[in-house]
Amino acid sequence: MTTSNADLRDWVDAVAALTKPARIHWCDGSDAEYQGLVAEMQKSGDLIALNQKTYPNCYLHRSNPSDVARVEHLTFVCTNDRDAAGPNNNWMAPTQAHQKMDELFAGTMQGRTLYVIPYCMGPIDSPYSRCGVEITDSAYVAANMKLMTRMGSAALARIEREGKFVRGLHSTGDLNPDRRFIMHFPEELLIQSIGSGYGGNALLGKKCHALRIASWQARQEGWLAEHMLLVEIENPAGERFYIGAAFPSACGKTNLAMLIPPESMAGWKVRTLGDDIAWLHLDDEGQLRAINPEAGYFGVVPGTGPATNRNAYDMIRHDTIFTNVALTADGEPWWEGKGDGQPAIDWQGRPHDAKNGPAAHPNSRFTVSARQGSSYSPLADDPRGVPISAIVFGGRRRELAPLVYQAKSWRHGVLMGAGVASETTAAATGTVGVTRRDPMAMKPFCGYNFGDYWNHWLSFEKRAKKLPAVFHVNWFRQDDSGHFLWPGFGDNLRVIQWITERCAAKVGARETPIGFLPHSTDIDSRGVDLKPGALDALLKVDAGQWRAEMASVATYLQEFGERLPAELLDEHRRVVKDLG
Repeated sequence: MTTSNADLRDWVDAVAALTKPARIHWCDGSDAEYQGLVAEMQKSGDLIALNQKTYPNCYLHRSNPSDVARVEHLTFVCTNDRDAAGPNNNWMAPTQAHQKMDELFAGTMQGRTLYVIPYCMGPIDSPYSRCGVEITDSAYVAANMKLMTRMGSAALARIEREGKFVRGLHSTGDLNPDRRFIMHFPEELLIQSIGSGYGGNALLGKKCHALRIASWQARQEGWLAEHMLLVEIENPAGERFYIGAAFPSACGKTNLAMLIPPESMAGWKVRTLGDDIAWLHLDDEGQLRAINPEAGYFGVVPGTGPATNRNAYDMIRHDTIFTNVALTADGEPWWEGKGDGQPAIDWQGRPHDAKNGPAAHPNSRFTVSARQGSSYSPLADDPRGVPISAIVFGGRRRELAPLVYQAKSWRHGVLMGAGVASETTAAATGTVGVTRRDPMAMKPFCGYNFGDYWNHWLSFEKRAKKLPAVFHVNWFRQDDSGHFLWPGFGDNLRVIQWITERCAAKVGARETPIGFLPHSTDIDSRGVDLKPGALDALLKVDAGQWRAEMASVATYLQEFGERLPAELLDEHRRVVKDLG
């Protein structure tokens, strides 16, 4: 297999000349090819077959202990103009980055197979989709890309028709952290990654293409590439609402995307369109529509259990690749929060000993086709995408942020998104539990200057005929004893219900300086075990805390200097004035 696209053919030849692989394999995306990759990795020890009776076609991959999460400090955006990358990105001059990476890639695939992986992000026949090709020396990457994207012959055919694609070059190298870099060249539609075999650093169609490069493309072409789940909500009357929600990693995106309505909310239905990334385009009528560019999930597995996310728990019991989970004595995968079994072997392959920390790595993952989910929506394959009713921002805040509130305008919604803050989790390297700004949950993923990004968001106010309402949620509010005030999980649908009713102009709200909040009687709390006064506490706005918060937001926004949109500053001043 090869290609009629001369640019692609020449690029593959050039990479092969540089990296010197033993052989070249063009991936066709077939099931037979996938089984061959699995067999190859079992032979090499890169995959371990799990208990095939209880977890058929499931396998375990163990990363190098130094290679278990995204490495933001080694991730660079390489633009000719440093300010184009912005203070939200690590920057390196393209000439310097190319020289560094060429030296690192030289001869790195000797004795290995070079895999050419054509893929399409989004439905093959959607005008909103974009294609890419990843070259890698990792069979693990090739197998994961089969599950995560629309990979193979159909994608290659589209590339040959369009003649345009994002290039991604990856090698595990020697896994030395001192020779580990993830470089993005947005002006060249190019990604280069070396020294890591871990998910987001190696599966280049995911965060690297679908967010960092795609966000650059989206600004040029007039759309949005966002770190958002996509979910369809159907109420008992049969009305459907499509929600895009942006939360930082490990803050409940997958749980919300696969939410199961509580028994007391009969007639409500939730269908999953995507759990991580959304591409939003304006259609010919000026309506914002969204597709999920991915075809599978690369989800955080600790905490996934029958009580927290039954859909995900059931979905990953077959045809799944697990990364860095523990093993039971009978060869089943195990992780904290699973709810059954006992770990015998930890994620590093050692006999489990609590002194060594969690049995499964806190950022251990599952890779699975989206189609396996019982809540999977067929609209995920609709080339037209879905019309977005609401955009929801959120994060982990023990204090301050109410359970839910609505922006007063699109401009206010952009400020709300720009000011998102959350307590850090294990999905990224660094200290856990520190509150940091994460605008639109895009801090690690926006491929250009946040000032320009916010300006791009603001531009939709003039370009769209119908914009979605914007909300903020916080499931993580705690009382003085450190206990969560809200039960979360399935009961989050009660908050989503209020959001849908606001979208349909069916329910009122009380106006506050930070936005519109529900009246406590408008949140359906029937059947919920809430402490007395909890709902009032969840919906409280402390003006003093919010004045301090807005001062912190101002300090953060000023980092972007002259590129900060004046409209955003004006909106900030309005909120501060209203707070008194």
